[in-house]
Amino acid sequence: MKYFRLMKIVVAPDKFKSSLTGWQFCNAVEEGVHAVNPDVQIIKLPLSDGGDGTMDVLQHHLNGELVGVEVNNPFFNLIQATYLYAEDSKTAFIEMAEASGMKLLKQEQLDCKNATTFGTGEMIADAMNKGARKIILGIGGSATNDCGIGMATALGYQFLDKNNRSVKPIGANLARIESIDVTQVHPKLNDVVIEVACDVENPLFGKDGAALVYAAQKGATEDDIKMLDDGLKSFSKIIERVFNINPQAVKGAGAAGGIGIASKIFLNGELQSGIQLIKRVANFDEKIKNADWIITGEGILDKQTLSGKTVHGVAVSAKAKNIKVAAFCGDLKLSEKELKNFGIDYTDWVLRHAKDLDDALENSYDYVIKMAIGFAKKVRL
Repeated sequence: MKYFRLMKIVVAPDKFKSSLTGWQFCNAVEEGVHAVNPDVQIIKLPLSDGGDGTMDVLQHHLNGELVGVEVNNPFFNLIQATYLYAEDSKTAFIEMAEASGMKLLKQEQLDCKNATTFGTGEMIADAMNKGARKIILGIGGSATNDCGIGMATALGYQFLDKNNRSVKPIGANLARIESIDVTQVHPKLNDVVIEVACDVENPLFGKDGAALVYAAQKGATEDDIKMLDDGLKSFSKIIERVFNINPQAVKGAGAAGGIGIASKIFLNGELQSGIQLIKRVANFDEKIKNADWIITGEGILDKQTLSGKTVHGVAVSAKAKNIKVAAFCGDLKLSEKELKNFGIDYTDWVLRHAKDLDDALENSYDYVIKMAIGFAKKVRL
């Protein structure tokens, strides 16, 4: 008597921004595949590279609860922010965008020289006070360029000017800082492990730095950008003197307006690839064992995907275990050769089926079902 193993498919997408959550993608793929073959085993493992939407993904993997806390927004106005906390593992996941993000502001309100990360520090303090022994910090989508002095101020650091007075912790004041007082730092910072999801390698200042690359999209004028870059350069000398670290030598120092280097020096945090971090938390490499296919996806499959996005992380894990990969996306910007080199065995995209972009965004769930049906028939599930 022969034993037939059920075909196993792991569905591991990122979200389709403005269109589908990772879970919706998983459900649509399941619906489509099971319409062709209801016996296929579907394992749903939505992922993220650490940006917006990561909290939804990790809530499942960490078995955590959402915690609401009142904090300061980028302009020191009180708002309600949310982070994730898992009591059993004493792990918190904090998205800095919840307190210090562009998503909190209208386009005309963006003004990163006057914005602060103070609220992000308040969320970290709240998590530590709750008993967190590990904090995962997602640093995408910031509205700030304060090199993390707001975050650090909320945790007890003091940034002093030439008259030994505390400066308001905003980007415009970086050049005024002459010294750092570390005598009143939150005592629990020494007892917590902090991992930072960081997928950019920008230095702190200069032509590839935080201000020159990102500040314009955060509301900075040309004059603002020069002032902020000069401020980051000036503050880096203070950092080197106090912490004996050259910020320009740290890959990713300029991430999120300088939160990259701030996480390292003020939080003793470790900068990590977002997708690699999330895969580890999700125990991804273990759960995909013996899979026949992994179906992944994201909004746009393009050259950026090749440098550390979710689909790239999935392809790396799949290749190591000799598992085939299908990618469903909103739009495709890669050639067949690039896809093959990337380790993608099958592709389909929503705009190939939709009438136009509006149709694609509005009906993406149905199009993913259609793509899953097509995939199941073509690879003879």
